[in-house]
Amino acid sequence: MLLSPIAAIYAGATARRMARPGWEAPVPVFCCGGATAGGAGKTTLALDLGRRLSTLGVAAHFLMRGYGGSVKGPLRVRPEEHGSEQVGDEALLLAALAPTWVSADRAAGAQLAVEAGAGAIIMDDGLQNPTLTKTLSLLTIDGNYGFGNGRVIPAGPLREPVAMAAARCAAAVLIGADETGALAALPPGLPVLRGDLAPGPEMEALSGENVFAFCGIANPRKFLNTLRQGGAVLAGSECFADHYPYDEGDLRALLDRAASLNAIPVTTRKDWVRIPAGFRDQVRVVSVGLVWEAESAAMLDAMLAAQFQPVVA
Repeated sequence: MLLSPIAAIYAGATARRMARPGWEAPVPVFCCGGATAGGAGKTTLALDLGRRLSTLGVAAHFLMRGYGGSVKGPLRVRPEEHGSEQVGDEALLLAALAPTWVSADRAAGAQLAVEAGAGAIIMDDGLQNPTLTKTLSLLTIDGNYGFGNGRVIPAGPLREPVAMAAARCAAAVLIGADETGALAALPPGLPVLRGDLAPGPEMEALSGENVFAFCGIANPRKFLNTLRQGGAVLAGSECFADHYPYDEGDLRALLDRAASLNAIPVTTRKDWVRIPAGFRDQVRVVSVGLVWEAESAAMLDAMLAAQFQPVVA
C-alpha cells in the first residue's frame, strides 16, 4: 500500500510510452508478451509459434531484447560465436530453431530481420515496447503465479495494470491450471488459450533414476515438479536466481554434490547454455514444450494462418 503512489506513476509512464506510434513492418509481427516482470513461459510460447509458422511454410525470425546479455544490438545471434553473457540465454534457445535478433530497439532489429528475409517476426517479450507495431499479441500467464498481488511495480510484479495489457492482446495464453484466479482479472470476451508444459524426450531416460536438479529460472518449482512427474527420483536440488551466470567453481561444487548423492546432475535447457562449455557434457538436460488443449491448438493455428491467407491459399 505504501508503494502504491509510486506504482501509479510507473503505470502512467508505461501508458504514455505505449501511446507512441511504432514502426509498421511489411510482415506480420507476433508478440509473446506478459503483464508481469519475470518468467511466464514467453520463450516457450515463442518457440511453439516458430514451429507452427514453419509448418505453414513461413520463414519466421525471432526478436528480443536479450535479457541478461551485454549486447544492445541490433545483432543476429550466432550460437557458434556468441555466449549467454553477450546475448542472454533465451536468445540462444531461440537461435537453435530459427534466425534470432537481439535489439534493445525492436524496430531496428525488425528492419534487419526483414532485410534478411523474414516472412514473419516473433517477439519474445516486448508487449510494453512501443517501437514496433504488433500484428497479433498474446498475453502469457503462468497459471502457478498468475498476476502476483495484482499491483504494479514496485508494489507488485505487474509492468502495467492487467486490463491495459490485455486490451492490446488478441488472446491470453494460460500455461498450467489457473491456481491463483488470474483469469478473473481479464476483460470479458478475451479468448483464453490453454496449454501446459510437458518434458521433452530426454525425460524418458531419467525415469526411475536418482537425479540432482539445479536451475536458475524464474519458477524453479515447475522444473522440479516436471522431473517428479516424469518419474525421476529427486535426490537433491539447488536453485539459483533467474539467469544466474554459472562459473567453473559453481559447476565443480554442483557435480561434487551430485556425486555425493549418487545422482545424475540435471538442469534445464535454458540453464545449460549458461554452463561453461567444458562442463556441459557432464550434465543432463530436460527440455520442455507446450501441450495444448485441442480446441486451443485449433484456435491458435487459425489465428496464425489468418495472417497468411494469400500464402496458405
